[in-house]
Amino acid sequence: MSIFELLLLSVGLAMDAFAVSICKGLSVKQLKPRHLLTAGLYFGGFQALMPLIGWLLGSSFEGLIKNVDHWIAFGLLVFIGANMVRESFGKAEELNDSISPKVMLPLAVATSIDALAVGVTFAFLNVNIWLAIALIGAITFVISAVGVKIGNVFGAKYKSKAELAGGIILIALAIKILVEHLFFGA
Repeated sequence: MSIFELLLLSVGLAMDAFAVSICKGLSVKQLKPRHLLTAGLYFGGFQALMPLIGWLLGSSFEGLIKNVDHWIAFGLLVFIGANMVRESFGKAEELNDSISPKVMLPLAVATSIDALAVGVTFAFLNVNIWLAIALIGAITFVISAVGVKIGNVFGAKYKSKAELAGGIILIALAIKILVEHLFFGA
């Protein structure tokens, strides 16, 4: 996977966190730097941790499924992407202005489950896991912090568009992986 593809994947994975960050920003009456930092650290941290866990899991059984790994990567990415697209048309989440660990931890875990599945695919695609998790974490950190600010300034206008864009990016990457493997032997 090229650096451009990793960047694109990182942005796609960050869209769930971006959408939730917009809601956080929308709910905050008086925005402070700690709101931006907290959202960035929780979402960026978990988006970096989950692919590592997925990669470790995927690496442990890579040899058993090497012949179908491209189909697994394709299926997982399409499933995650389609779910993000579906959620983009759903009803809005309830707003809660708290940035306490009790509130942020479940949100960070929930928005990073897809990154766990992507981490499993990394084991099959021979991705540099350290570069991948650094990019995913850093990009999600920045996008989440920006999301809080956008939510505070503009409201929920961009939440569903972010989820839709993220889902489309992941589906496009899934198709690219499958086409490369089937037609170009990558």
